[in-house]
Amino acid sequence: MLSGILQPLARDLGVSIPKAGLLVSAFAVGMVVGAPVLAAATLKLPRRTTLLALLAVFMLGQIAGALAPTYEVLFASRVVGALACAGFWAVGAAVAVSLVPHNARARAMAIMVGGLSVANIAGVPAGAFLGQQAGWRSAFWAVAGLAAIGFVGVLMMVPRTAVPTGDDAPNLRRELGIYRDKQVWLALATIALNAGAVFALFSYLAPLLTDVAGLPESWVPTVLGLFGLGGLIGTVIGGRIADAHLFGTMYGGIAASTVVLGLLALLAEYRFAAIALALMLGVTAFTTAPALNARMFNVANAAPTLAGATTTASFNIGNTVGPWVGGLVISAGWGYASVAWVAAAMAAGGVAVTAIASRVHVRSRVIAKSVPASAATGAGAGTGAGRGAGRGAGPGTAMTGSGTGTGTAMTGSAPATAERSPLPAAETR
Repeated sequence: MLSGILQPLARDLGVSIPKAGLLVSAFAVGMVVGAPVLAAATLKLPRRTTLLALLAVFMLGQIAGALAPTYEVLFASRVVGALACAGFWAVGAAVAVSLVPHNARARAMAIMVGGLSVANIAGVPAGAFLGQQAGWRSAFWAVAGLAAIGFVGVLMMVPRTAVPTGDDAPNLRRELGIYRDKQVWLALATIALNAGAVFALFSYLAPLLTDVAGLPESWVPTVLGLFGLGGLIGTVIGGRIADAHLFGTMYGGIAASTVVLGLLALLAEYRFAAIALALMLGVTAFTTAPALNARMFNVANAAPTLAGATTTASFNIGNTVGPWVGGLVISAGWGYASVAWVAAAMAAGGVAVTAIASRVHVRSRVIAKSVPASAATGAGAGTGAGRGAGRGAGPGTAMTGSGTGTGTAMTGSAPATAERSPLPAAETR
């Protein structure tokens, strides 16, 4: 929303465009902090109740922003709203993936991310239009009203669920164990670099269009709407192909974003090129979103709530760093078009991290598949068979006559590195 009202907001509060852009980073910082903290704090609460409480806090944050008398108060309201939004996305993602089988996670997340795309298509241009016609504060009031509608929607449509008990009860220590897996950190880095690349540029798209491409300010809502339309198209494409071609979707989408951002840096002064590339950036950026979400839930399968929180935090690490770096570039006097070069470099880094993650993934599958043979010839008594659960839903198990180990061979000779079951075969494509 702020990307469309950045200029009138900066004028009204008497701050520079880069300083106003920090409001985007403030929201992202709140998301980074809020996602894991609130996911942990609400782990044992009913998910429906948690979603309702977080929506109520988010709505109050928007009202505070609409009434903010100073930049500092607006900044604080953005952080509070972000904390609530982060918790909502973390818990909401866990609810979404819990309702579908393992091999449909990307499509489930595509539906959820599709809501974000619709918000970009309708909400961002509408916010820009409201900001131009009725003042930037009207956009905050509109978001508060939409939050109230969302509250009613959750109340009516999200089913009540009891908090699991016994062995299935949420366990924070067990969920925190996902952070010992290097694949989780690689997934986090990929998400952060991709998001940073996109939002470094998107946060300053409005002034780039007016000051570099020479478009009138009245065109900004239309171009932002085209970006959102591209996001919806990309989400549909990604949701349809990511479950079957996870790494391929990640490679293709992030690499395409790199190219689009590079072209925008070169061609930003041409109106038609700037408009067309804004649309294309929406497509490429959101094509990867379902795959990136599903990838995190796959590697952090044992901790669905923290997986959703980590995904949310990862996206918003990028959303924090991207606009901040973009602001530094602008403040250095390099111009708005140079932000696109920085964004392209971040996207290229995302491609490189994806390549590393793919290699580690393949290596872990090879190690995991070697567990049955090791268990059969090991020093333990009895006979056993290792079962890789990458084809099913549960963790891999290597059994001997003396017991069962979850994801770990219970024989003296089994490799200690077989900590985790192989992931779905679709991820290797």
